[in-house]
Amino acid sequence: MKSNWLILFLLLVAGGCKFFKGDPYRNTPTTGRSVICVDETFRPIIEAEIDIFKGIYGYTELDAKYVPESESFRQLLEGDVQLIVASRPLAESEKAILNQKKIFPRQNKIATDAIALVVSPSSIDTLITVNQIRDILQGKIERWDQINSASTAGKIKVVFDNEKSGIVKYLVDSVCGGKLATSNVFALEYNRDVIEYISTHPGVLGFIGASWINNSDDSLHLSFHHQIRVMSVSNNSRPDEDNSYKPYQAYLVDKIYPLTRDIYIINAEPRNGLVTGFSSFVASDKGQRIILKSGILPAIAPTRVINIRKDF
Repeated sequence: MKSNWLILFLLLVAGGCKFFKGDPYRNTPTTGRSVICVDETFRPIIEAEIDIFKGIYGYTELDAKYVPESESFRQLLEGDVQLIVASRPLAESEKAILNQKKIFPRQNKIATDAIALVVSPSSIDTLITVNQIRDILQGKIERWDQINSASTAGKIKVVFDNEKSGIVKYLVDSVCGGKLATSNVFALEYNRDVIEYISTHPGVLGFIGASWINNSDDSLHLSFHHQIRVMSVSNNSRPDEDNSYKPYQAYLVDKIYPLTRDIYIINAEPRNGLVTGFSSFVASDKGQRIILKSGILPAIAPTRVINIRKDF
């Protein structure tokens, strides 16, 4: 009799062991393997989010491809990836394409970003207006002495990260009214390339994402401050120190800094799997604190609960 019970026990244990030998990387909100696309401008933010997410959930392999924003949307619509991070939500026509595939995307604003204007550390040009930025991008202002009569930097050369990036789209749509000159405008590939180019080329005006320079706890990005100078931007017709602002967190809350835009995480996963888990993590209090630490503005201000105890 005892031997029968022993055999039954061993069978149950063996069956249980077989059950737990399943793939630890099966696709759930906290396990699995997936690839996402991110506008390269937001690389510092999403790299930090992925590092912490993978540190908490060990059975995750989340690979981010940092590409121009238009490429992110292309891969999402064609089904190559199920999650992207971009500076705009889906257009109605894009949602219709996904809906035809019985996919109903979820879109969440996760932060407010700023576009920083950077020049060589040797530049004496530190103040600029939104109207002057527009005139530069439209080819109406071509020399630095048209902005600052004391400047000797000569002709203005404009450098972007990538011709298909979200930064270019924002400036064309929101600043230039759809018109962008090409004679004095050049594109490299990454935000880091812009910083490195600016550092050795006086007279160049570069546009980068604020998170590349605002994270005081990141030694790599903090070192960029020694290579560039960040310009202050004004909405007034005559900029001065009192009405011009740099793209710092304190000036993003009420959009006092003029060149701000929202960041969205767009999830087109048909079921609740790994990318849904990551999307929820970024929107959570912990994920929003990571964004706060990066130097831009989280969509939801993280709160801290203080327990006050009264001793009688």
